[in-house]
Amino acid sequence: MDLNKYKNLLIQKIKNQLSMWFETDNAISYSEVLRFLDSLHGSAGTLQLVGLHQLSALLLEQIKVEDERIWEKAELRKFLNELISLIDKYETFSEKEALQHKERRNDERVPVIQIIDDDISMLILLKNHLEQNGWVVAANTDPKKAISQYYDLNPDCVIIDTNLSGINGIKLLEDIEKHTHRHFVPKIIISLMNEKETRLKAYKLGAEDFIEKPIDLEELSVRISRHLKRKKVLDQLVLVDELTQLYNRKFLLDVYNRCLRDIKRNKQQFSIAILDLDHFKRINDSLGHIHGDKILAAFASFLKEHTRSSDTVFRYGGDKFVIIFENAHQIEVAEIVSRLLTKFTSIPFHIEEENHLVTFSAGIYTIHHQEVSLETAIMAAEQALYAAKTNGRARVENANNSKVELPKRKLFVSIIDDDPIIRTMLIRILNVMDFSTFDINLAEFGDGVQFFNSNRLEQKGEHFLIIDGVMPVMDGIEVLQKVQKIKYSHNIHVLMLTGRRSEADIEKALALGADDYVTKPFSIKELQARIQTLIKRMK
Repeated sequence: MDLNKYKNLLIQKIKNQLSMWFETDNAISYSEVLRFLDSLHGSAGTLQLVGLHQLSALLLEQIKVEDERIWEKAELRKFLNELISLIDKYETFSEKEALQHKERRNDERVPVIQIIDDDISMLILLKNHLEQNGWVVAANTDPKKAISQYYDLNPDCVIIDTNLSGINGIKLLEDIEKHTHRHFVPKIIISLMNEKETRLKAYKLGAEDFIEKPIDLEELSVRISRHLKRKKVLDQLVLVDELTQLYNRKFLLDVYNRCLRDIKRNKQQFSIAILDLDHFKRINDSLGHIHGDKILAAFASFLKEHTRSSDTVFRYGGDKFVIIFENAHQIEVAEIVSRLLTKFTSIPFHIEEENHLVTFSAGIYTIHHQEVSLETAIMAAEQALYAAKTNGRARVENANNSKVELPKRKLFVSIIDDDPIIRTMLIRILNVMDFSTFDINLAEFGDGVQFFNSNRLEQKGEHFLIIDGVMPVMDGIEVLQKVQKIKYSHNIHVLMLTGRRSEADIEKALALGADDYVTKPFSIKELQARIQTLIKRMK
């Protein structure tokens, strides 16, 4: 992205603000100047205006030691004199960059590292350091939320502190290992305690590594990198899903290509169906992930038992399953899947002295010629699946039927930031990103009051909020507090943009439900990769 346009906009914004202060008789409050410098610091760093970024940091340090008061105009002009001089230079000369920013490649497969630690100082330190390696780092201080996020994000590596409030880190490791005892996710235990008993217990319960505090950050990065490489190799070798004992998505391409060859050789069309359990997140939240896993395993056994020997069943991910029906037309497959739905819906699951009935929705697509790629077939079947979800769930929709409207998942992305330049850049970034399974609805708001007055959260669908931490009228933390009280807040995902250095503010944001935070200044490509990864992994 060419940043020159946005650099010029920022310079003009600064000039306008300075002119307004120095050419009017209105009182200038301490908090107004503080917000201006805080916003400037984040924007300048993001736009790689190094000198302006460094100067605003120095001014922030000076102003923060002052008591809150009203600025005299002459006094403020003197305080901002160096800033005024620098802005004049920017208009005449191009600044030579003093720092080279390491930018992450926009890759949806970027590794996701999850850190679970209620020591906010350690958590921030680890997150900041590990993100320099180009990894997405999800931070959690609340063990309960951490477990939920573990299932939602499917991290590639997990770092757990042994000393957590409310639950011992070793117990948390045990709970996670029960879910993934044959699915390789590297788990690293960090601890102040280095006794042999603690180490042995961690290893017995599934930890791949144990690191004593204080941590050598460079060594930690090397260890994580080795674990990620090992995971990648093992993932490529494994073709069977550990929980359901079905084939996984890696074997799906092989079977699909074989069916394509049959089209060429025998003119045999085939069909693909995607099945997704209805309201499965609610099942996990209300009954617990252990019972959710039992339902997944039972559903997998049901599909294997009630499909033909020539059909192949795969676990595609989460609660989503794929069936390839060889030599089968969409009408025939629709009838088969409808019968599966009727049978499965009648099976009661006895959990905690209550019977629970579970349904699924399905989308099917028939492949008639060999030019259809697996990606195209999956996309068509997924669109039919989401049509089934939209039309009431517990039903089957056919992508080959032109009468069926095939909507994508509705995702409302809201940018809440008082800086119009940052909002403009984010809108541009999101407009060019590829979210093939989502129908993205973008909107921007200058503050939290505008956002809530729009009643945007009443829109049916999932919501992804990008919230600035420091704003006038309604602070980013206050926005989060209000969001948390909303009835369906589990369908709301939040990324915080913060220039705050206060550990207490970051800790509060995470406790209030923020899925992740990015500290200003941020690299444009880093932020783009972060957004892409979080949205792609949304269930």
